[in-house]
Amino acid sequence: MPGELKRVLTANRLETGDVLWWDGSDWSTQIRDAVEIGPEGEALVADLLAAERVNDPALIDVTGGPGNWLPTTTRERVRASGPSVRADLARGSLSTEVI
Repeated sequence: MPGELKRVLTANRLETGDVLWWDGSDWSTQIRDAVEIGPEGEALVADLLAAERVNDPALIDVTGGPGNWLPTTTRERVRASGPSVRADLARGSLSTEVI
């Protein structure tokens, strides 16, 4: 169904604070690499919390599809776009225009 919400997994890298996206086998800094997370999502988050490799893993709602995800909340769009204080520091994977 068009416009149906899906979920992807995001977290922050412990060492740098970089925003990360789960690509199905590891972490990517690009939201376009994220994969849709199904019913196994809560168990995956629990495993990642126990492993202590990342900070604050969370399942978030998105629209779009693989390679073209768009978070539904402003907070997550900002996280995907990069720092909001200086555009020259942005390493995000979404244009700041989507905010």
